[in-house]
Amino acid sequence: MADKLVHKVAIITGATSGMGKAIAHTFVANGAKVILSGRDEERGKALEKELGEHTIFIAGDVRNSAYNEQLVNSAIEHFGRLDILSMNAGILGLGSVTELPDALWKNTMDTNLSSIFYLSKYAIPEMEKNEGSSILINASIAAYKSFPNHPAYCASKAGSLALMRQMAVEYAPQIRVNAICPGPVDTPLLWDSAKAFKDPTKAVENAASKTLLNRLGKPNDIANIALFLVSEDASWITGSAMTIDGGILNA
Repeated sequence: MADKLVHKVAIITGATSGMGKAIAHTFVANGAKVILSGRDEERGKALEKELGEHTIFIAGDVRNSAYNEQLVNSAIEHFGRLDILSMNAGILGLGSVTELPDALWKNTMDTNLSSIFYLSKYAIPEMEKNEGSSILINASIAAYKSFPNHPAYCASKAGSLALMRQMAVEYAPQIRVNAICPGPVDTPLLWDSAKAFKDPTKAVENAASKTLLNRLGKPNDIANIALFLVSEDASWITGSAMTIDGGILNA
């Protein structure tokens, strides 16, 4: 086991699949105690068992403000402190502006953006008690690059970067706040996103070939940069959005 996060307590949302799950494995492997958040009880309990005694899974909906408060209270109750937020919960909300149902727009914004506000609201007072606290938002290159039939997703991800920068200003120097902006990473969400195109399989293949490194990202690629940004290795980084996309924005 590495020791970059020994004595640290983290909350990880979107922890039961994809990038969030890889981040959970990496944080625990580096000594963190972790509150795992997700909607799927079965997958969450399986992950809790897999990761061991220093993890607790709490099922719920991040769109619910009270659930986010529960996550923070659980971290304090079980582990006595809170140092890190890693926020990865997200949905796509596919559909053009003229076709997207109002309810799906709201659901996407609440999941991808409002949840960040809710969890930060309750977590920050506890995190301010500890040196080296860090908030990390999992955004997307969709904050910069537009995709067909992704208006809610693109808008929510751009909003998350604006919120990140504002919180970095508000809560420095006690808490560092950063974001990562992944490109095409081989997760269930990427394959769901590809459904916005006529040929989803071809769309994924094209995304891989358009990166400068000629491959899709892997969840562990994201987990490794997440570990760096919440650790003391990044102690002079705040208010930054780090692109990790295989170079696709430069292609």
